[in-house]
Amino acid sequence: MKIPKGLEPLITEGVIDSVIRSLRSGKEASIYLVQCGEDIRCAKVYKDLGQRSFQRREQYQEGRRVRSSRQARAMGQRSRFGKKTQEAAWKTAEVDALNLLDRVGVRVPKSHGFFNGVLLMELITDEQGYPAPGLGEVDLSPAKAREYHQFLIGQIVTMLCAGLVHGDLSEYNVLVDAHGLVIIDLPQVVSATGNNNARAMLLRDVNNITATLGRFEPALLATRFGEEMWAKFELGELQPHSELTGEFIDDEGSADVEGTLLDIEDARDEAIRRQEGREFADQTEL
Repeated sequence: MKIPKGLEPLITEGVIDSVIRSLRSGKEASIYLVQCGEDIRCAKVYKDLGQRSFQRREQYQEGRRVRSSRQARAMGQRSRFGKKTQEAAWKTAEVDALNLLDRVGVRVPKSHGFFNGVLLMELITDEQGYPAPGLGEVDLSPAKAREYHQFLIGQIVTMLCAGLVHGDLSEYNVLVDAHGLVIIDLPQVVSATGNNNARAMLLRDVNNITATLGRFEPALLATRFGEEMWAKFELGELQPHSELTGEFIDDEGSADVEGTLLDIEDARDEAIRRQEGREFADQTEL
């Protein structure tokens, strides 16, 4: 295939040997299968700001740290340098998150480096060695749905204890490989303590996963793991192996306005994703 422009420098520098094919294209990035010596890996080419359709990036970038006070001031002033700094921070957030989460035991693709705005990472495969399907593409028994739900809740807790919230977790961002589940797509990861929307995003992540697996095991739909883990987190009582019950009693005097707004925006993004999925499937058939 024709070498995408974003991958040309990696070919020239010998980081990758060849581009095999396009694997997926979304609103944030395009992913390609590439040959690196004897290994096949994924190359994630992030789209520039003007090409991206993600509408809530400022909510996700709140609380992200940059290397110098000059960069922070420029981002706050929205100068040309500030916008470039903000764009660079967006593109490097995922590789930083992957490295951290891999160290603390979250199942994510292993990073093989960040080159010229391109993230090179492990290809997640199924038992036959083909690119792994998404969680929303597989049929599950009630028992397997409960198993997957328990595992993902544990992964979300581990992420939260590491100070991170995925922020966009759903059936589209979990792959089913030969050994279980792998969480992907982390450029929008947020600081659990530095972002005012972190709680609402965490609850949405948990609710998305619960809704997906609740199609196979309806009893999961009554659980409240998100609220329970956040309450423990705020009290400093949450640990990676904390035992959760899924039970939580609401404070009748509180109103989750932020969560409601995020739910509305999430529905819009869901429609965009489904449209992109249909368009990609049509292109594949051609």
